[in-house]
Amino acid sequence: MNRDFCSECRYHKMPHYECTHFMYHWFLERHEQYGRTCPLFEKKGSENMKPIYEPKGAAKEYGDLALNIYAGCPHRCFYCYVPQVLHCDREKFHTDIRPRENIIEETRKQLEREHITGKLIHLCFTCDPYPNGVDSSATRKIIQLLKEYGNHVQILTKGNGARDLDLLDSEDWYGITLDGTETPSEYVRRTSALVNAHEVGIKTWVSFEPVVNALEVIKDISKLARVPAVDKVKIGKLNYHDSDIDWAEFGRVAEDTCIGCNLDYYIKDSLRKCMEKERNE
Repeated sequence: MNRDFCSECRYHKMPHYECTHFMYHWFLERHEQYGRTCPLFEKKGSENMKPIYEPKGAAKEYGDLALNIYAGCPHRCFYCYVPQVLHCDREKFHTDIRPRENIIEETRKQLEREHITGKLIHLCFTCDPYPNGVDSSATRKIIQLLKEYGNHVQILTKGNGARDLDLLDSEDWYGITLDGTETPSEYVRRTSALVNAHEVGIKTWVSFEPVVNALEVIKDISKLARVPAVDKVKIGKLNYHDSDIDWAEFGRVAEDTCIGCNLDYYIKDSLRKCMEKERNE
C-alpha cells in the first residue's frame, strides 16, 4: 500500500491519516490494537462478543491480552486515529463516552468460557480506563473481575486511577502516558497517582508514546528518575503525522538518558528502526 495516499483516494490527494479508506485497509493489515473489539469485526449479538483479545504486532509488547472498556474517549489527542478506524464521527467519539454494552457480563462469560487466568491484561488501547469527567465505575468492576479469575492488569491512562489502587498488588502495573505536551497541572495529576502506586508496591510504568515534544520528554524522563517512582518506561515515535523531530537523534538521547538514570526502558520498534537506519548509513 502506498503510505502517503490511499489508492482509492489518490485522485483527490487526501492524506492517509484523514482517509477512512486508508484507515480501513490499515486496520485490516494491522489491527493489533483492536482485535475483535472493533465494530468492523464484532457481529451484533452478545454471543459473538469477546472483550478480551490478543494484541498482535507492536501492541503485543504491552501484554498477553487486552480489553477496551469504553466506547469513546474525552482526551481529543490530535494523533488519535481510532475514530477513523471505527468509522465514527470524531466529535461523537470524544463526547459520547460510555461503557461498551454489557462489557462486565460479557467479560465474565469469556473468562469462564475460555478459562483465562494467570494473564497480564492491558487496559486499554482504544479508550482510557479513567476517562476524565466520566463515570469510570465500570473500570473498577472489570479490574475486580479480572483479579477474581487470577489475572493481573496493566493500566495505561491519561486520567487518574488512584481510586482503584487498593485492588492492585505487586504483580499489577499502573501506567500513565506522557507525550511532552502536558500542562503543569496535567503532569502533576498523572504523576501523583504514579507515585502513590509506587509507594504501595505496585509496579509503575510510563508510556512516552507517541512523542510530540522531544525536549520535554527527555526532561520528563530525568525528572521521573529522580523521584524515583517508575519501574519502566517505553518510548515510541509519532506515526502517521508529520514531525520535525530527528527521530534517530531523539532515540539516542532518550536511550542515553535512561541508561544514565538507571531506568529500565524499552524503545519501540519504529523508533529503534530510525536509530538503526542512521547508524547503518
